[in-house]
Amino acid sequence: MIGRIVEIADDRRHLSLLRGFLIVTDSEGERKELGRVPLDDIAAVIANAHGISYTNNLLVALAERGAPFVLCAANHNAAGMLLPIDGNYQQAKRFDAQLAASKPTHKRLWASLVKAKVQQQAAVLAAVGAPDIPVSALVDKVRSGDPDNIEAQAARRYWGRLFGPEFRREQDGLGINALLNYGYTVLRTSTARAIVAAGLHPTLGLHHSNEGNPMRLVDDLMEPFRPIIDLKVWQLTRLEVPEVTPEAKRAIVLCLQADMHTSVGVTPVSVCIQRLATSLAQLYLGERDKLDLPLAGLPLDLLG
Repeated sequence: MIGRIVEIADDRRHLSLLRGFLIVTDSEGERKELGRVPLDDIAAVIANAHGISYTNNLLVALAERGAPFVLCAANHNAAGMLLPIDGNYQQAKRFDAQLAASKPTHKRLWASLVKAKVQQQAAVLAAVGAPDIPVSALVDKVRSGDPDNIEAQAARRYWGRLFGPEFRREQDGLGINALLNYGYTVLRTSTARAIVAAGLHPTLGLHHSNEGNPMRLVDDLMEPFRPIIDLKVWQLTRLEVPEVTPEAKRAIVLCLQADMHTSVGVTPVSVCIQRLATSLAQLYLGERDKLDLPLAGLPLDLLG
């Protein structure tokens, strides 16, 4: 099932639990109920405001269902994320296999992810009518571990062709950067949930190695899906939606439901992420030899 991502973006909100529902009430005045969502329908909750209050019972119930609770900073990036510590009956076995994986294995897997990301970046450029060959030409140059940093080389060629030569990717930037930040937060949330559901630890990454980053594996596995967000942000800017508006948020969240080409037919992005995480766990256990990545090409829904 494709769960719903619930975002709370107004400061005057209180979140609580009642009979299997997330209840949203106004925290001022008459404290009237504003809405409710069945917990079993929720994939994640994104707290994107700074005056929100919530009950511990609600956070526990979300964790029990494997639904992350994400705290956003002012730049729309995830500043923190509550994840369950128990979510898979094979978790201990998979943690052990994850820890035991060799460096060559991680290098090989990282190369697969980089290739997939660069292929998708080239597909984005082609979709928007920009020259894609400068990026697509780099795909076959990716080697184990990406020692030539083809990922960074592709990024330098990609951003300027997508958003113009003056564009710079900045974590605290406004406009396009803020939209990208929000989109990546949504993507990061979905990836984190998939990793925990697969019985893997999100801190034990393949390539990302920042000691202060508890989501290193999340940041690794989401890489091939980032260009999907990039394309949607490009489309929003063409519609003259330069800021993180409610309409922009809804459009970005819907990207997770868009269908991608896979070896078994078209599959929603969120399910592709789940399959990727599961395939990594299986690979660690010796049950398969490569990652389950979507085929090259963008979601059909975004190309219409």
